[in-house]
Formats: sequence, C-alpha cells, structure tokens
Amino acid sequence: MAVVRKKDTAVRPGLHNYFPRSYQLDPLAALDSGIKRAVCVWHRRAGKDKTFLNFTIKEMMKRVGVYYHLFPTYGQGKRTIWDGIGSDGKPFLSHFPDELVKSKNETEMQIQTKNGSIWQVVGTDRNLDNLVGPNPVGCVFSEYSIQDPRAWTLLRPILRENGGWAIFIYTPRGQNHGWDLYQMAKNNPDWYCNMLTIADTVRDAPGEKGGPVLTDADIEAERREGMSDDMIQQEYYCSFQGSLEGAYYLKEINQAEKDGRIKDIPWDPKLPVYTFWDLGFDDSTSIWFAQSHGYEIGLIDYEEGQHQGLPYYAKMLQEKPYTYGEHVMPHDIEVHDYGSGNTRKNIAEGLGLQPITVAPKLSLQEGINAVRAWLPRCYFDREKVSRGLDCLRNYRHERDEEKKVYKDKPDHNWASHGCDALRTGATGFQFIGQERPLQILTNLTQEVERRGGDHLRVMTNVEY
Repeated sequence: MAVVRKKDTAVRPGLHNYFPRSYQLDPLAALDSGIKRAVCVWHRRAGKDKTFLNFTIKEMMKRVGVYYHLFPTYGQGKRTIWDGIGSDGKPFLSHFPDELVKSKNETEMQIQTKNGSIWQVVGTDRNLDNLVGPNPVGCVFSEYSIQDPRAWTLLRPILRENGGWAIFIYTPRGQNHGWDLYQMAKNNPDWYCNMLTIADTVRDAPGEKGGPVLTDADIEAERREGMSDDMIQQEYYCSFQGSLEGAYYLKEINQAEKDGRIKDIPWDPKLPVYTFWDLGFDDSTSIWFAQSHGYEIGLIDYEEGQHQGLPYYAKMLQEKPYTYGEHVMPHDIEVHDYGSGNTRKNIAEGLGLQPITVAPKLSLQEGINAVRAWLPRCYFDREKVSRGLDCLRNYRHERDEEKKVYKDKPDHNWASHGCDALRTGATGFQFIGQERPLQILTNLTQEVERRGGDHLRVMTNVEY
C-alpha cells in the first residue's frame, strides 16, 4: 500500500548503533519537521520499536522530560525492549550511549539521562491512572491495536497541553480501536500516517546487503508451519479485514455494526434500568446499564473504575437519573468479609443497591456461550458504552507464544472486566424470550401479586 506522506523527507544520519532503512526515513523526517502525531501500521519484523526508540533518545537530548514506551502488558514490554535483542544481535538498550546515561532502574524499567530526561517502559495493564502524574512529553504506543485504549485517552490532554508527541506503532488486529485510529489519521492533515507491507520494506541501511525484509519464501514457510491465511494477511500484509484471531465476540459485534444496532440508544424513563456487574478493587469494577424492550436488550450506559469500594459505585448509581430494577452481581458477592462477617451482598444492600440478583456459578464456557446467545439481541449506545464495546471487541483467548496456539481460556487483560460484567447479566438475568420458562413464570407471578393482580399491565409492560 502506498505511503501517506505528510512532509518531504531528507536523509537522516544514524544514531548510536542505529542506521535507519529507507522506509524508516519518511516518518522520522515528518516527526523532525514538527508533526506531533504519527500512526505507523507496519508488518511484523519491520523494526517499529527500534526505529522509534532511537527517535525518542534523540528527543530526550533536545527536550528534558519524561518519555514513555507503552506496551499492552508490563511483561511484553520487559521481553520486547527492556531485555530484548534486535535481529542485529544488539540489545535494544544499547542504543542509549553510555556517556549519556546517569542511572538505570531495573525494577521500574527506567533510564535517566545526565541532562535529566527519563525514559520508561510501561505496561498498560497496570494502574493506568498513575501514567498522568509524571507529565510525559513523548509517548510511543507499541502494539497499540491490542493495548488498552484508555491509556491514550488519559495521556492525550497532557500531550496537547505540553506540546508533546505521540507515535502509534502496530500491526492490525481486526477493525477495533487500531482501525479507528488509522482511519482517522490517514484523513487528518495534522497526523502522519503510513502502512507498510512486506512489499514495501527492504534491508538497505548502511552495512546491509539489500533485498526484502521478508520474502515470499518466508511467508510460504509460515503457511507450511500452520499459520492461517487470515493471520498471514494480518501480520505481513497489514489487513484489517480479518477478525482479531482468538477473539470471542468480535464476529457478533461486527454483525451488530452491520445491522445498525450500534447507534444512539435513548434512555426510556418509563422503563427500569438493570445493572450487570463485575466486581474488583485492584482490578476494574465494570457495570453495564440495560433496559428491556421485549425481546431486545438496550445497553444504554457503561461505567468502569479502579481502586474504589462499593460505596463509590452506589453513589455513582444514585447520581444517575435512572430508576433501577435488579442489580445482577457475580456469585462472589456472597463471600464473607473476614473483618465484619458480612457478605458484600449485605453491604451493597445496605448502600441501597436493591434488589440484588446473584448470578449462578457456571463454567466460563457456559457464560461465554450465554453472552454469544445474547449479543444478536443487543443494541448499544455508541457513545455511552464505547468502552464496553472496546472490551467486547478485544476479549480473546490467551495465546501460548512458544507453541503458537491459543489456550482454552481467556487472556486476563484490560478487556476482561467489561466482558465479565456482561457475562454476569447473560447468566443471571432473564428477559422474556430467553428459554428459562420456569423462572419467567415465577417472576411474572410475583410481579402480578406486587401490582395487585393487574395481569394485563404486567404482561404488556414487559420487564422480564
């Protein structure tokens, strides 16, 4: 695919242990010219991290500040760049000249230079709110298409205010937030944007012998070793068209988009709002807000937070304008607190979260199947549940990188919490049309009694 060029390029000299290849010069020159935002969708093994690590080192010498190199997880950052070694046999950290380094912190994966700049490897799976305090002035988002996009949401106003820069480097992972960013950037004159497949890259830096970075023979070898055609198109030809390999719900969410079920979903004040929870403290607590319109499920709102207890979320719900029906919570809500002897269910009810329905303890696969059965009936408010949609799009099987296979369990990452909350609803709450006739009959009978025998009103104002 042709490069989307924003500025004329010029030959760029090598930095410490690094000379760029020709295809790496264009984004470097654009950034040197003053571009503050860049998206580089490059094929696997094109040298993304090495290129923009070296750009960062140069910037650290020009402007004293904090610089982040962000990865989807802390462990990935450590393996890839902190402990990583390039194809040339040189450690990534060897690109920091010894004479410029003041200190190196292994625990924090942080290097401080003698002029006072700080560079740090960051995993977006850990305490995102801690990112904003140090006021970074430059950020490289590596493998952005599988990162928690909230990291960019938190950092972008800081970089806007301090005149800092942000670079996003990744290969596609379906039409998720990486696709959205690429589509925006390629049509935005303030952004640099390019895409490079194996047809666009050559080994032509000083000292290299030329020829493609990856050959057709390399791709054929991958195919013989079991890599699917979709994965080959994604990894080496930068195709956004395939699904995120190993994703649980992406097919259903893409279908919802095609069906027009992701749009503005108005809250109906005449109907109760039901909430579906996943509880955490160090991990996120996630809450979906839903209304039932007969067979259809309107997901009208979504909240997620960290390091907060139940009083915080009870207050949040009270401040919303909704009239609540049931609060559906996972089975661990009934765990006893060792200090007080109360269950979290008792505590939640004391805070006004009533009535509470406890979802049954089912197998993970049963819960996932329940969500899949629900999703064709769901409508999503595009703005208010955008974070929840990101979770659903990016929830995937854990991958065994050594064996190159997906495990039969989810990857516990940033996307898990929103998906677990929806799973709570799918397994713990019954709308009419769901095949749980005994539970539906019981609910309707109780509601008839509560409303004084008004059968017609109950049956026409469908709430179950």
